[in-house]
Amino acid sequence: MPKTLIEPFRIKSVEPIRMTTRAERERLLVAARLNVFQLRAEDVLIDWLTDSGTGAMSSRQWGAIMEGDESYAGARSFYRLQAVVQDITGMKHFVPTHQGRAAEKVLFTAVCRKGELVPNNSHFDTTRANLEYLGVEALDLVIPEGLQPALLHPFKGNIDLERAEAVLQVEGHRIPFGMITVTNNTGGGQPVSMANIRAYAQLLRQHGKPLIMDVCRFAENAMFIKLREPGYENTPVREIAQEMFSYADGCTMSAKKDGMVNMGGFIALRHDTWVDGVRNGLIMAEGFPTYGGLAGRDLEAMAVGLEEGLQEDYLRYRLRTAEYLGERLEAAGVGFVKPTGGHAVYIDARTVLPDMPVAHYPAWALCNALYLEGGIRGVEIGSVMFGKRLADGSETYHRMELVRLAFPRRMYTQSHFDYAAEVIAELRHKAAGIRGVRIVRQPPFLRHFTCECEWV
Repeated sequence: MPKTLIEPFRIKSVEPIRMTTRAERERLLVAARLNVFQLRAEDVLIDWLTDSGTGAMSSRQWGAIMEGDESYAGARSFYRLQAVVQDITGMKHFVPTHQGRAAEKVLFTAVCRKGELVPNNSHFDTTRANLEYLGVEALDLVIPEGLQPALLHPFKGNIDLERAEAVLQVEGHRIPFGMITVTNNTGGGQPVSMANIRAYAQLLRQHGKPLIMDVCRFAENAMFIKLREPGYENTPVREIAQEMFSYADGCTMSAKKDGMVNMGGFIALRHDTWVDGVRNGLIMAEGFPTYGGLAGRDLEAMAVGLEEGLQEDYLRYRLRTAEYLGERLEAAGVGFVKPTGGHAVYIDARTVLPDMPVAHYPAWALCNALYLEGGIRGVEIGSVMFGKRLADGSETYHRMELVRLAFPRRMYTQSHFDYAAEVIAELRHKAAGIRGVRIVRQPPFLRHFTCECEWV
């Protein structure tokens, strides 16, 4: 068989890219206050800011959209999607939301109280913000290997079970539930092993605590288990996913990832305990429980997308795409989180800018440089996103300075990845000219979305 792994789809519709010049991009970035979130998408050549809701839907999904039942209550489309979610998760209760952060907000508001603590392998930005906004401590307990970008480990997303047990023993009275994120976005899109999920669930049960999974990329995690965890190599990905869910008491999902849609999410719960509070909160914030802030056509597209996201040919191609770009960066001497994750490649900015002080935000600086050099938009996963400015004006900093290049699903071809690899390699040679930034204006939560910066 040929060694080249081809895209398991054909392109049916195309969207043109506006080709900008370096001089244009310099003006545009300054106008955006050195924050790539503030750029217009039409001014970006390759948009790898996020894989959330940015992919291409299939012909089957577009066909399903035409079948959307737009009834306010009890729409046929709700029951179709509910059946799919219940089959995959095995959970009794399904509550749709318009996206993942809405699912987090509704669930956390119903369940959490000020002063409590939620352990996780790593909370991503909106998860942490939704908890901290309620006065809840978000505690990251990823294994030590997950904080060493260059280290090879098959499951760097695993939660540190010893630390989790210690926290449960000391702080158990403050913990409403434990969380685990699959795959672990903050730590490089790294998977969590089935053994780790199983052991964490058992540990929580011993302390009388439920397990809530953040399952934005559950299909990618299941595929990693199939490829890397002994005993699962011959198990269908769908069955692996079902086993993962079997250990959880509930989950939140942004279906804009492995649900393969441009908008949508949900909460699923195994037990009745929290359902009334969740549905009441949903009505206040999102809408009636059978539409949850979504149109019927969105529910239909999600039902198809959740099935398509579990197709093994697609998942094999998806994981291989990240691996391919990683190989190109390795050849260029650029460091990244190893092994590559499922939805993105995370450049270790310190390998490109080893001498830049963390106070000048090296990962943010590298993000800006990527746009200036090649029109590529990534996202900083570092001290702007996860650091804080304290009341006395001092800063806290993140342990890693990463630039995430997150790939929209079924959207870019190999030539786009080859172009990006060339741009990144060129930047490594021009690193001395990359400038750091300082933040001059920022909000109290999720500052990376809207902060304004200036060159140091």
